Amino acid sequence: MEENTKPTEGSAEKFFKEFGKKMDQFAGELKEAGSRAELDLRKKFEELKDAAQKVKTEAQKKERWQEVEASLKKAGDELENAFKAAFKKKE
Repeated sequence: MEENTKPTEGSAEKFFKEFGKKMDQFAGELKEAGSRAELDLRKKFEELKDAAQKVKTEAQKKERWQEVEASLKKAGDELENAFKAAFKKKE
């Protein structure tokens, strides 16, 4: 009769033991997935920063070229006025 005095593992205990193992495995996989997601997000963030810098640089170039264009137009108008003054018919 003493052989029956040892506690045997019941179905509930087996279930919770397996459940605990699966939860530990899931937690590990979740942590790994979180790490991968964090790396992906960091990579995307860096790509966005680079793109923003390029847009900023291009915008500054565009403003500079608009200023150059305006200055050249003004110079062209002045040159046109100078030619008109130099070659206008005397009355």
